[in-house]
Amino acid sequence: MAVHTKHPVAAHPGPPVREKTGHLLLRAWCIFVLASMLASVGWVNALGDAGAGVLMISAGVVSVIAWVVIRPPFQWRRLPWIALGYVAWAALSLTWSAWLGTSVLTWLLLALTTLQGLFVAAMLTWREIIRAVASALKWVLGLSLLFELAVSLFVQGPLLPGFVLPDPGVDYDPIVYWSRDNLFDGGRLQGLMGNANLLGPVALLGIIVFAIRFAVRAPRRVLLIGWIALAAFLYVRAASATAFLAGALALVVLITVQLMRRTRRPGERTRWYIAYAVIAMGGAVSLWVFRDALFRAVGRESDLTGRQGIWQAVLERANERPVVGWGFATPWLPSEPQFDRWIVDHGETVMQAHNMWLDVYLQLGIIGVVIFAAALLAFIWRAWFFAVDRPRWDLRADRPYSPLTLLPTLVGAILLVQGVAESTPLLMWGWMFLVMLGGKIKQTPHVGVGPTEQSLAIERGELMIDTLRTDTPRPRGRVATPSRAVTSAVTDSAPSDPASGAASPGADSPGTASPGTASPGTVASKTDVKPAP
Repeated sequence: MAVHTKHPVAAHPGPPVREKTGHLLLRAWCIFVLASMLASVGWVNALGDAGAGVLMISAGVVSVIAWVVIRPPFQWRRLPWIALGYVAWAALSLTWSAWLGTSVLTWLLLALTTLQGLFVAAMLTWREIIRAVASALKWVLGLSLLFELAVSLFVQGPLLPGFVLPDPGVDYDPIVYWSRDNLFDGGRLQGLMGNANLLGPVALLGIIVFAIRFAVRAPRRVLLIGWIALAAFLYVRAASATAFLAGALALVVLITVQLMRRTRRPGERTRWYIAYAVIAMGGAVSLWVFRDALFRAVGRESDLTGRQGIWQAVLERANERPVVGWGFATPWLPSEPQFDRWIVDHGETVMQAHNMWLDVYLQLGIIGVVIFAAALLAFIWRAWFFAVDRPRWDLRADRPYSPLTLLPTLVGAILLVQGVAESTPLLMWGWMFLVMLGGKIKQTPHVGVGPTEQSLAIERGELMIDTLRTDTPRPRGRVATPSRAVTSAVTDSAPSDPASGAASPGADSPGTASPGTASPGTVASKTDVKPAP
């Protein structure tokens, strides 16, 4: 008959490792934060200025409390310091601001957005960030379509912010509508944001993120195809010329990354860089020469729908204080007398310069432009090499590329194009993604490698475990011991003694025994713990 030995060759069967409720709640909160930023002014349209402000402040407080309680592994010396320098310069501008009240409120919004970007980067791994962004985009895009459908079926006409029906006796300009009831008549859709120029880039981001999830073989790939189709539908129906140009640049960047990944010799990339520089200069010249025909082809005017007049007014005022600017104000609050009716478009006070560079120049002067340009350049630089360089941290040089590394550089392409005609990269999801992805690249330059990446215990809600060779201190409190299979997939093995079958002194870990002994239910060997693929 079979006899149960005290020294079996395999671990006792047990239930699969599952995510803890606390980590599920943490990821759900990160999804809510991301969705709030992606929806941007949708909260203002639904709750009003005061309600949206209370929501943003409350969300910031919750994130700070969660950060203090969880205390994830975080390298404070590897923060996105240039982006934080821009935030600091914006705070310093309060001392000379010409609109102090507006500067205080808008800087608080900037600080909260920066905080949320760092929070998500610190709490989630690279895989979880992509997963959370995808979930947030599903909520925003799905609710945008449902919102437009509800307006067409139940309201059967335009809808004003705050769920207010238009007065039949008042002639409204379409720009003030939250929804124009265009779902079934072929017009431009505005979604939760109430602005087609804001919906278009978010839909483009959805196409990119869902495609990345599909490429990494995420679960329920058939549903991902449906989400890609929904994002593409909203992208086309938003009919945003800026979003179309951003999509074209993102496609060029994607093709270029794939070409760079296929190079084998050091000089090949240089030739590609020179070729693309020539093409870029030729394309810029062609775009300027044939701008009238191109804008007519996409249904736009050559002055970018009145933006040239806005840019001229902003330049005239910015040149009065060219060095330090007039004080931070992103966005321009209509309640500020100096902004109220300063620039009027379609009967409404304009709340931005419709160009991020001019907006920064007006508010923070040439110094602010230099700092912001450095922050954006640092993000694009790191994102580019994060995408094109093969992951390598030891002598092995044949590790495969990960589709996850494409997201930062494609987001950078979207922000660059969007910043030409909009100021949205300076706030909400644009600035949050710049801080979040830029900071995450500095913290973890390789997917799945590093203090916050190497252990699958993080993604399952457990605390960090000590690997066999680690420089990080043991975490406070009780550490859950993961299964042998999990440990084998995420930790690096120290040299062990083949004779005794035990790891070197000081290298005890789950699944290995102390020198000279073997724990019941396990067999210690050099192959118990393997490096992550």
